[in-house]
Amino acid sequence: MAAAAFFDIDHTLIAGDSGMLFMRFLLARGTVRRRDLVRPVFDTLLHRLNLLDIDGLFDRYADAVCGQTDADMTALCSEFFAAHVQPAVYPHMVAVLRQHQERGDVVVLLSSATNYVADPLAQQLGVEHLLVNRLTVRDGRLTGEARRPLCYGPGKRYWAEHFATEHGVDLAQSYFYADSASDLPALAVVGHPRAVNPDRLLRRQAQRHGWPIVVPTDEVPPP
Repeated sequence: MAAAAFFDIDHTLIAGDSGMLFMRFLLARGTVRRRDLVRPVFDTLLHRLNLLDIDGLFDRYADAVCGQTDADMTALCSEFFAAHVQPAVYPHMVAVLRQHQERGDVVVLLSSATNYVADPLAQQLGVEHLLVNRLTVRDGRLTGEARRPLCYGPGKRYWAEHFATEHGVDLAQSYFYADSASDLPALAVVGHPRAVNPDRLLRRQAQRHGWPIVVPTDEVPPP
């Protein structure tokens, strides 16, 4: 059976939170106001404390974009990616990802980001497989719904296990690079968990279990 290397996106492949970067992008365009950042900042804090209601968050987000065309959202997020995400990609983590590709591991992006953010990153990195949150499109427009379960917390483990079954992947031989305590369900199911820029709660668990802690630098250790 094959080994896989799963990579989170926020604070793992990129330096920052893609959701907050997107809000700042919209602020610069004049699409949102400064006061509109209050709720996203609060949600980010809840995420770091592993207290985020992901279903409530996605319901609000999906409602906000309901009715927009898939083409317009793709174009907007392509612009966002070029301006804010691409410059934030960690060269260190790209090198780690390349090592897995060269070894023949199945490389997968496993993230709570939407496909609109993850798709251009996957294309840049040459990653075929994406386990991310996907908004439902019907007749070319967003419906205000998302695929369930959401790819967050236990949902990440669900999609990783589903992927492993479909693609003949041995999770005991596999890796997951992630930054948040919310990723613990998926980290626990792989044989080689890696805590990247871990939050306080994940760092504590990584130290308790002896998991390697990765802080992206110019040096690239073997996986």
